Amino acid sequence: MARFDNSPLVAWAPRLLSVLRVVAGFLFLLHGTQKLFDFPAGGHGPVELASLMGFAGILELAGGLLLLLGLVTRPVALLLAGEMAVAYFKAHFPQAPLPIQNGGEGAVLFCFIFLYLAAAGPGPWSLDAWRHRASRR
Repeated sequence: MARFDNSPLVAWAPRLLSVLRVVAGFLFLLHGTQKLFDFPAGGHGPVELASLMGFAGILELAGGLLLLLGLVTRPVALLLAGEMAVAYFKAHFPQAPLPIQNGGEGAVLFCFIFLYLAAAGPGPWSLDAWRHRASRR
């Protein structure tokens, strides 16, 4: 493993953290727009706002946007990781025990990506990083 420590990719690790956050936030935001506005089409139509799925859609839309921007990343990511854990155990796990059997791979991946973001932070390309740099001046 030591020979990879000097790899040019090591210098890119913080920026790739930002890219991971942006991509995950964008994809999650789309889950919210699909639930709330049926956009992009292909979902089950807009859900009732005052329902569990409506609440999930609000979390996905707002949380996805905040992650995309890198704003209050750590608490938002932790909240969304919890949402994905609940979604997995409420919607997927009762169908079958393994994610490959119950269609829960996305929920599991989002959950652990969000846990990672909660621990690692937003990366340098984020509003959180910009605010931190501005407050140090």
